[in-house]
Amino acid sequence: MRNRSGIQWVISIVLYCIGLLCLAFGVAFSANAGLGISPVNSLPYVIASCLGREASVGTIVTAVFCFYILLQALILRRDFRLFNVLQIFFSTLFGYFVTFSKGVMGSWRIMDGYAGSLIMLAMSIVIVAFGVFLYVGVDIIPMPMEGLTMAIAKKAGKPFAKVKTIVDCSVVVLGLILSLLILHDPFRWIREGTVLSALITGRLVSVFRRLFGARVEKLACGTDGK
Repeated sequence: MRNRSGIQWVISIVLYCIGLLCLAFGVAFSANAGLGISPVNSLPYVIASCLGREASVGTIVTAVFCFYILLQALILRRDFRLFNVLQIFFSTLFGYFVTFSKGVMGSWRIMDGYAGSLIMLAMSIVIVAFGVFLYVGVDIIPMPMEGLTMAIAKKAGKPFAKVKTIVDCSVVVLGLILSLLILHDPFRWIREGTVLSALITGRLVSVFRRLFGARVEKLACGTDGK
C-alpha cells in the first residue's frame, strides 16, 4: 500500500467503492441474463440454493468471502498482514451492494430471447472486469477472491490475470459439483455464461489496466504507474 495524501485517500476509497458497486451490478446483470451467474458469485449463489436461502445471498456472499480470507492466511502464513482482515468489512459492504443491485435490477432484461441473454452477459463481463480493475487498481486492499488470487500468484510467481482465470474456473467447478450432488441440477446457476466469464474476465482486467491503469494510479496514489 502506498503513501498518499488525505484527498488521495478519499478518492481511493470512493473509487474502491465504485468498483465494488460495479461488481455487484455485474453479478445482477449475469443473474438476469439467465446464462449462469458470474464466477465471483457463482459459489455463494449455489450455496444459497443448497441451503434454501436464495433471498439471503448477500449474507452468504460475506460468509464465503470470509472463507477466502482464511485461505489467504493459510497460503501466505507469515506474509499475511493483519491489515488484510479489513477485507471482512469490505466483504460485508459488498454483500449489501449485492442485495441493493438485485433490488434495483429486479428481473429487468434488455430484450427477450437468447440474443438478449448474450447481450446482458457481455455487459456483465465488462462491468465485472472494470469493477475488479478499479478496486484492485487503487491499491487499498483486495476483495477476498482477488486477495486469494494475489496470494496464489505471489507464491507461484505467476501473473495475476492468468491466476485469476484459474481461480475463477476452480470456483466454477466447485459450484458445479455442489449443484450436482445437492441440488441435482448442476446448471441452475452455472452455465455457458459462467464459463465465458471465467475465461474472459481476467483478460479484460488486463486490458483495462493497460488502458486506464496509469490514470487511476495517478489519481488515487499520485503516481503515473510507471
